[in-house]
Amino acid sequence: MTASRPPGPPNVGAMSFSGQLRESSTTVWDAAVGHRFVDELWAGTVDRAVLRRYLEQDFQFVDSFVALLGAAVANADRPSPRVRLARQLGLVAGPENDYFERSLGELDGTATPVRAAPTVGFLELMDSAREDGYPEALAVLVVAEWLYLDWASRPDTPTPDDVICREWIELHRGVEFEEWVVFLRAELDRVAADLDPQRRERVAALFVRAVDLELAFFDAAYEG
Repeated sequence: MTASRPPGPPNVGAMSFSGQLRESSTTVWDAAVGHRFVDELWAGTVDRAVLRRYLEQDFQFVDSFVALLGAAVANADRPSPRVRLARQLGLVAGPENDYFERSLGELDGTATPVRAAPTVGFLELMDSAREDGYPEALAVLVVAEWLYLDWASRPDTPTPDDVICREWIELHRGVEFEEWVVFLRAELDRVAADLDPQRRERVAALFVRAVDLELAFFDAAYEG
């Protein structure tokens, strides 16, 4: 796996901070978005054992992701973003959590698998970002949501007949999800503008690490 690198100092009037981070991670980001798992998910041909392993591992993120969102709600520096984050918190704890329970039941999966190395890494990353502060939490949230929106956005491709595959795609696209990602990026850009160089680099490093882990996570689904 090719590691991404944090971007250098921004140019005034140039690409947004989140855009710079995405650009710095292009190789790994594109590899994740165009991963074999994503192609098979869209085709509805993912091997059931692979899909089960993937969802078992992804389900491990729910609690830490809810906690990360909760920390962002608590640490947001303005009322408006705090409300927006709180609304999304309810969606993650509701429809997405329900999806995991139904799908794992159908696939005879377990809610407590042995955690793969990328899963452990991402959990540690979310926990670290939660403790560090609002900008750090946003950096990880942006990757988790934006990269998924990216692979779930194939306008000219029909969704698969397979219900589990189709619903996972639908959970990560559409106008509301697009607006959510736009909001997260705008928040990250806003708060990053006031960070000192050292903390800005820390935020960038968290973003890069999250992208690397996303690719490793897709790879791990085939390593059972």
